[in-house]
Amino acid sequence: MDVKRRTMMGAAAILLMLVAAGCSGGDEAGGGAGAGPVAAPVSFDVSLTEFAISPEMIHAPAGQDLTFSVTNDGTAQHTFAIDTGGELIETPELQPGETRALEVPALDAGEYRTLCTISGHEGLGMTGTLMVMAGGAVAAGASGTAGATGSHAAMTVEEMLNGHREGVEAFPAETEGLGNRRLEPIIEGGDKVFRLTAEEVRWETKPGVFVDAMGFNGTVPGPEIRVHPGDHVRIVVSNEMSQPTTLHLHGVTVPNDMDGVPYITQDPILPGGFFVYEFDVVDPPGMYVYHSHFNSTEQVGKGLYGAFIVEPKHGDWGSLYDERVDVESTLFLGDGPTGFVLNGKEFPATQPIVAKVGDGVLIHLANDGAMIHPMHLHGYHFQVVAEDGFVLAPGQRYMADTLMVAPGQRFDVLVDAEYPGVWAYHCHILPHVEGPQGMYGMVTALIVQ
Repeated sequence: MDVKRRTMMGAAAILLMLVAAGCSGGDEAGGGAGAGPVAAPVSFDVSLTEFAISPEMIHAPAGQDLTFSVTNDGTAQHTFAIDTGGELIETPELQPGETRALEVPALDAGEYRTLCTISGHEGLGMTGTLMVMAGGAVAAGASGTAGATGSHAAMTVEEMLNGHREGVEAFPAETEGLGNRRLEPIIEGGDKVFRLTAEEVRWETKPGVFVDAMGFNGTVPGPEIRVHPGDHVRIVVSNEMSQPTTLHLHGVTVPNDMDGVPYITQDPILPGGFFVYEFDVVDPPGMYVYHSHFNSTEQVGKGLYGAFIVEPKHGDWGSLYDERVDVESTLFLGDGPTGFVLNGKEFPATQPIVAKVGDGVLIHLANDGAMIHPMHLHGYHFQVVAEDGFVLAPGQRYMADTLMVAPGQRFDVLVDAEYPGVWAYHCHILPHVEGPQGMYGMVTALIVQ
């Protein structure tokens, strides 16, 4: 194996760290016949293409050696590197079709950057995140027996039980910031005016875990905008970030010059600048989205998205679907630099959907991540009543308990809350939701009281 290491600290400091690591734990816990078994490295499969690293987000356990099987599936030379903060561990330049192994010593819990070191490739999107979690972690992209469900080799049975229990007992855990809150318009001459500010923020996804994010009005997702058919709308977008941005209204019918695509329909909004998006609402009631369309792999991945909901008259969703609606909820699916999140939060900090027995529950689902997420509800079959903002005719509606939501898709689903209890609601790609340390990521619950 040919691995390059670029040192980012003095050799003496590294030597001191290695000596300290080798001497830690005292004589009784040292090597020799009395030492415990060494856990096998956790393995991961990584694919490099133009211009992406897949998976973009990798979860790994702290304190355990890692091995990355890196394949160049593209047509140009690429590398795969991990920035540990002290050094850059990377493969040599890989030719198209070539596979190399990258071995990484055990890392402390924390967030590490992955990237291609070929000049210009990082800026084109070849970057990602290695999330190292204490107590073991699901390994997205992992291969082999241990990696398929996350490694438990470093955990005792008691530690696994405690991890699962503590997560459930903490739900819903409190964190700083709450996204998806309704943004009230300013009424000017009969127009509905909404003000959004794109900002770079530190966002708490679950207790004690902060990520570098981007949010509209400081939150992930941004605030929820609600309008009605026939409204004349102005959205004033200010850019307080260190890079340009734009706003695209996904699925919304707008004039061409309001479509938010840089250098096709508008100039980018430079740092310190603003742009006014103005249009009449001509689409039917339903779930739509707004998000960045500049450097969108990073900007949307880090949280520049939000809900744009066209409401029926008087907000009467029950009449629109000819079904009882007592509880309404919006659920954004996200992945990438923020982790596997629902409305910007990771279990146990996700918010439950709460209803009473007999209620009709309407859930607006939107996926603004980069991966497909099959959303599964325990204990119930739900009715899919709308797709991409269009109401399905009664004969086109269907029942399901798992709904595949692709990037960019939106659905409305209805649940008849017949059965009391706490019912898990989660992505069914298991590396997005649960490992030996318990549930995490894209997990919430329907609580029927």
